[in-house]
Amino acid sequence: MFLLDRKENEMFKRIAVFIFGAVSYLVFFGTFIYACMFVGNFAFLKSLDSPSEGPWQTALLIDTGLLALFALQHSIMARPAFKRLLTKIIPQEAERSTYVLASSLALILLFWQWRPLGGLVWDVQNQVGRALLYGGYAFGWLLVLVTTFVINHFDLFGLRQVTRFLMGQPKSELRFVTPLLYRIVRHPLYVGWFCAFWFTPTMTVTHLFFASVTSAYILLAIQLEERDLMQLHPEYAEYREQVPMMVPSWRPQKVRIPTEVRG
Repeated sequence: MFLLDRKENEMFKRIAVFIFGAVSYLVFFGTFIYACMFVGNFAFLKSLDSPSEGPWQTALLIDTGLLALFALQHSIMARPAFKRLLTKIIPQEAERSTYVLASSLALILLFWQWRPLGGLVWDVQNQVGRALLYGGYAFGWLLVLVTTFVINHFDLFGLRQVTRFLMGQPKSELRFVTPLLYRIVRHPLYVGWFCAFWFTPTMTVTHLFFASVTSAYILLAIQLEERDLMQLHPEYAEYREQVPMMVPSWRPQKVRIPTEVRG
């Protein structure tokens, strides 16, 4: 009876972790879709450039706080020390899903409480120019999505870990790899974010503030991320010397890191 209860409890734990991971992924996916509409001003509720509300000083303070909250959550929870602390409380297989859910909730809060500042920096009226800028915007979001599949989409958002746990398979770390996009620049995912944030035919003060702050955070996050990668994968230092960070080089790169290795 004791052995049976133990097996039942273990199976319940696996199912609960899987459900948690699946729900976290669905929340992320809905948040990602809404983010595409929010930044591009296609959202049906509130978007980046919705009508301004109240004094711009108050709006600026609120928006700065929302962006700071997301940045802190994103950075602190990504640090190895925090992960070790978190997995003393929750199953290790649920750590990535917890990170994904927390990031999604931070973004949902930002969408809900965002306060537009108003103001206009540029407004491209030429139809060809508008089409090109919207094309760059769409390219950015598409590059973000494609890059997640290039490096293993389901591992990045926690589904692989909880699925393996449900099936009783041992934990398996992915290795450091440099597939096609990662042989052009080290951070194609962030290139996508830059395109999504900066390509717009109508640049308001609100949009400029959002794009500037998020871009500054990305550049800082790259430094922290690469520091962790070099500690985890010694071969990353050589890769870092061979491949540009975000701006492709026109000279052919001779990347000697094996393609079957990833971080």
